[in-house]
Amino acid sequence: MNTNQETLSATVMTLLRAIAPELEPGALDFARPMRSQVDLDSMDWLNFLVSLSERFGVVISEADYARLVTFNDVLDYLVPALAGKSG
Repeated sequence: MNTNQETLSATVMTLLRAIAPELEPGALDFARPMRSQVDLDSMDWLNFLVSLSERFGVVISEADYARLVTFNDVLDYLVPALAGKSG
């Protein structure tokens, strides 16, 4: 992971921990569904997605919610969205 990806990952983790403070970052499997690992209900999940959108200035359409299942999915979604903003 390069420095930009590490920074992005750390920021996403911080936002997730704001919703689920009991989360131990080292215990999260980035390839498994986050909601079941962190026990997030639908409102917590929506708050997490809104916080991502606000923090990064990226519109996450409701149609894309189903694509954002794992931590890696979230990173894979944000990387090109953020690259598009800087170009």
